[in-house]
Amino acid sequence: MASLPRPSRPFWRTSWRTLGSAAAVLGALTACAQVPPAPQAAAPADTADTAIDSNVALDGPLFYELLLGELTASQGDARDAVALFLDAARQTGVEALYQRATDVALHSRSGPQALMAAQAWQQAFPASRLANRYLLQILLMLNRVSDTVEPLTRELAATPITSKPAAYLAIAQLYRHTSDKKLAAAVVEQALQDDLGQTTTAPAAWAMLGHMRLAANQKEQALQAAAQSQQLAPANGAAALLALELLENKLPQAEPLVQNYLQHTPNPTIRLAYAKILLDQRRLPQALVQLDAVVAQTPENAEAWLTLAAVHAQQGQWPQTEQALQGFAALIPAMADAQQRDTAWLQAGVLGARSAMAARNDALAAQWLAQIPNAEDNLRVQALRAALLARQGQLTQARRLIQAVPAEGPRQAQRKIQAEVQLLRDAGAYGQAYALQARLQAQDPEDADITYETALLAEKIGQLDTMEQLLRSIMARHPDYYHAYNALGYSLADRGVQLDEARRLIETALQYAPDDPFITDSLGWLEFRQGNTEQAVTLLEHAYSLRDDVEIASHLAEVLWVQGDRQRARSLWRSALQREPDNEVLRSTLQRLNVQP
Repeated sequence: MASLPRPSRPFWRTSWRTLGSAAAVLGALTACAQVPPAPQAAAPADTADTAIDSNVALDGPLFYELLLGELTASQGDARDAVALFLDAARQTGVEALYQRATDVALHSRSGPQALMAAQAWQQAFPASRLANRYLLQILLMLNRVSDTVEPLTRELAATPITSKPAAYLAIAQLYRHTSDKKLAAAVVEQALQDDLGQTTTAPAAWAMLGHMRLAANQKEQALQAAAQSQQLAPANGAAALLALELLENKLPQAEPLVQNYLQHTPNPTIRLAYAKILLDQRRLPQALVQLDAVVAQTPENAEAWLTLAAVHAQQGQWPQTEQALQGFAALIPAMADAQQRDTAWLQAGVLGARSAMAARNDALAAQWLAQIPNAEDNLRVQALRAALLARQGQLTQARRLIQAVPAEGPRQAQRKIQAEVQLLRDAGAYGQAYALQARLQAQDPEDADITYETALLAEKIGQLDTMEQLLRSIMARHPDYYHAYNALGYSLADRGVQLDEARRLIETALQYAPDDPFITDSLGWLEFRQGNTEQAVTLLEHAYSLRDDVEIASHLAEVLWVQGDRQRARSLWRSALQREPDNEVLRSTLQRLNVQP
């Protein structure tokens, strides 16, 4: 026998939850005992009658049948209870009793009985939307998707035009758990035929159908639905949301639909969502255009200001980062919730301090950190304060500051050591950093991230054999950990040894992450080491377009320098020096080439 999952409540709100006891049914019937029956009036559109018509006769057998039905249901005998309530419903013509029979079957998780009761109810009251909705949901719960065309068509026909957009959202949610998503989309499309042909309902209907097609992995068909929806109504937000979802699902053909919508309706919510997708695609300049537009249109949008600041920081644009953070900070005092304000100050303070330190403005960094409330036990904040101390030559005091942060459990203790390792690495104390990192490695030798960091530090202190052994151990245990392939491949290429293997390693990494700018940089550097300067420039230009990184810029500048484009090379080096004047790769490159940008 088929069974249903125990329902929490129908997707619509019902006015008849359950009668719950014999007293509820009998109380409704007692007042109308011994009165001749009369024809039952049609039920209201969205509810079954919860009171019995005063013309219904309540004789002894009917009274007993209802009482027995409730007692039987309370004892868990749903089959007999449903039969008793259906018999009483047929005798009285009371819709509420059909609903009671259906509810008893649903709560007993008896699929066939619930369907049988709902079908009897719908047949007795063909104009009842409530009966139709029950039938629709039960069919879906039984995964009889093909059989839902008729009840769904009836429900759509009965829905007022003003309520259609909300109905479409409910339908999409109702069908999202079906096992055959393509069948669900086809069934809904069949039921939507009238709505798809009406000017007022077609844009939203096409958009909803597009979402269902996308859920069925029919991306091209979903794109067609989005285009049809927007063609009918260019300012249609539903089409724009569908286009955003398609763009997020790697269908770039949907992007013009988003752009067309924003030309007609510069909605800041849609624009911000578009900017976030661009960020995920590493298209930072395009994302900045959208974020600038959002903050110009809605300067009270705190999320947009913070996102804008983060993107400028990622681009190394420190004055713009500071400006955006000031816009974000100005909104914090007006936030209603104290915890929200504390979180916002933490976000602004950490990002502000990091960007100020990158811009060599330690005083500004300290100001940002001072605004963070309750920061003494926050490892991120204390690590930044320690970094400021280390810059002043107070490395011992800086380490103590990190060590003083309370550790709640092994994970926090590990994070403290990792913060101290980073502090030592940034200070150039590679030997001490490696010794501390080796402790982490000994504690958790199977952790790929810890092993990877240990390998990088081993290279810093000249232990190349150890580095290689650790990276190869990661590849053996975690074949998809592409950072290990890239790190070893780049190291071999940079040293000009085993270049064939270096290429194999880097290309393996690219298979896992084809758009990673650092792996692309590694391949470009390998091409340069092998004398293929044209290929090197192409790859390094692409890597630099993906990520404005100082080391990628330094590699590209060196290849351009060798090619003879010294003006562009100097420009790249000057820009990199302004951002990270102490970068080791940059400094060693300029020293090796004896260049003064």
